[in-house]
Amino acid sequence: MTPTERRRSVVPPYLLRAVADAADFPLAASAARTALASLDTVQRPKHDHRPAPQGVSGTVDRSPQRTISDAHGTTTLPGDPVRHEGDPDSGDPAVDEAYAGLGDTHAFWLEVFDRVSIDGAGLPLDATVHYGQDYDNAYWDGNRMVFGDGDGEVFNRFTIAVDVIGHELAHGVTQYTADLTYQGQSGALNESISDVFGSLVAQYAARQTAEQATWLIGEGLFTAAVHGVALRSMRAPGTAYDDPVLGKDPQPATMAGYVDTTEDSGGVHTNSGIPNHAFFLAATAIGGNAWEGAGTVWWDALTSDAVTASIDFAGFAQVTVDVAGARFGQGSTQQTAVQDAWRQVGVLA
Repeated sequence: MTPTERRRSVVPPYLLRAVADAADFPLAASAARTALASLDTVQRPKHDHRPAPQGVSGTVDRSPQRTISDAHGTTTLPGDPVRHEGDPDSGDPAVDEAYAGLGDTHAFWLEVFDRVSIDGAGLPLDATVHYGQDYDNAYWDGNRMVFGDGDGEVFNRFTIAVDVIGHELAHGVTQYTADLTYQGQSGALNESISDVFGSLVAQYAARQTAEQATWLIGEGLFTAAVHGVALRSMRAPGTAYDDPVLGKDPQPATMAGYVDTTEDSGGVHTNSGIPNHAFFLAATAIGGNAWEGAGTVWWDALTSDAVTASIDFAGFAQVTVDVAGARFGQGSTQQTAVQDAWRQVGVLA
């Protein structure tokens, strides 16, 4: 039986509610209410959680196989195909940004982890742009990426930030690996892993070291009317925005600020700030390219049999410490950096 789950969307419900209540942004408020209403359950395709071993056969097509479709302002998916793999630029920024972002994401997984597409077996990468009227979100529905154009008052178009594209497709990678339950701490880990690998996609595309990276998620999505730089900050959770209309970024950086709530599937977008910050601390302590240090540790953990679907923060943290020792050596600087990172955020004693 095909499981029913919520869309994996990049803008959290608490931010959409703040926009929906914003009298100063009437167009954005209407668009946010529509986006909130769309966060209903969707049917996710049945899949094998671990469908492909690492180092897939040469018979698998290792090229991206991208198709970008245009919904023309409707909510009918997939829309009309407007750019296929190998086609030249279309001249439509949303189409071409989606195409480029899918390519950057595919290149990251292939070149860093030898993973062919998000399922490890060459899954074609499909995306739909111009979804809905002023739609304030981007999401992964278990099968494709879907991008709204934003309302123009609070949000710009959602194809602008490559880390957002990487974030949403990382939900697909998690879907095909650990398949972390989207509730409570395992759900916050699900969101955090998407932020981690979304950020690494952007860093890899720009060839930025851990020190050079901004560690912002969704930079450029806010218009100039908003007092904020991004949806989230991995460097300093809780500081991405502080706006008189939309309020302040609520993410905690440590367990001292952990939010116990029934909203947003148990605070998955809020409490993800804690493992996000742990990754940032580990990556910068290790130094160099984050995808070669902490990124490999998180990948080893995500694909480890020790990570169960319902694992909590402490369980996942211990797995990262263990796999860091296995990869880099027991007592190595990398393992110490990972362990210290989890201690600094209060997850490990």
